[in-house]
Amino acid sequence: MILQCRGLVRSYGPTQALRGVAMAVDEGEILAVTGPSGCGKSTLLHCLAGITRPDAGEVIYRDQRVDLLSEAGRARLRRTEFGVLFQFGQLVAELTAAENVALPLLLAGTGRREARTAALSWLDRLGVADLAEKRPGEVSGGQQQRVALGRALVTEPRVLYADEPTGALDTLAGEQVLGHMVRLAREQRTTVVLVTHDARVAAYADRELALRDGVADPTGLGLNASAGRHAGSAR
Repeated sequence: MILQCRGLVRSYGPTQALRGVAMAVDEGEILAVTGPSGCGKSTLLHCLAGITRPDAGEVIYRDQRVDLLSEAGRARLRRTEFGVLFQFGQLVAELTAAENVALPLLLAGTGRREARTAALSWLDRLGVADLAEKRPGEVSGGQQQRVALGRALVTEPRVLYADEPTGALDTLAGEQVLGHMVRLAREQRTTVVLVTHDARVAAYADRELALRDGVADPTGLGLNASAGRHAGSAR
């Protein structure tokens, strides 16, 4: 078990987004967190990734209490141990694709030449090497998301958090991004926590955790009948 949480509570004013959520993920596992809009999926992911600190409960990563770390400590985890892929990529508009992918390495102190070499290698693995000198506004949404995936994986994180990674893409582009994400995660045994409201996206995962109104499925980790169908074919 690489990541778990217990009794997570998080409120935004009078609205309680999480109400005592508990979950656990094994190393190398792909877990889909599902449920309708507003059920607490993204809030759970943000707490697990250390982006948001819960009001109560524990987040434990490899025996370390993430929720007790300072903001700087949590940011350090996201630079070295975690990768985050957001729905709209959130690439830096002024940087080229290669510069966007290299950015996490540069922030961690890697030399410019080494970071660029690694970035170009990841763009090649994602099938977008020809976009290395293009800026986000010059490429399609699906291509942007593949660049964002490269940025999230370039540090070879132990855990990848993906928040609705295909929500802004058409079906074909979404399938391409998911296919790359699953394949690369399997290759380097990266644990993936994938937030989605789409059953087709959840089908790429090994297991599913269903949330509703900030509460997890009463059975714990509800199994997705089709889970792993796509993921298994990518192994």
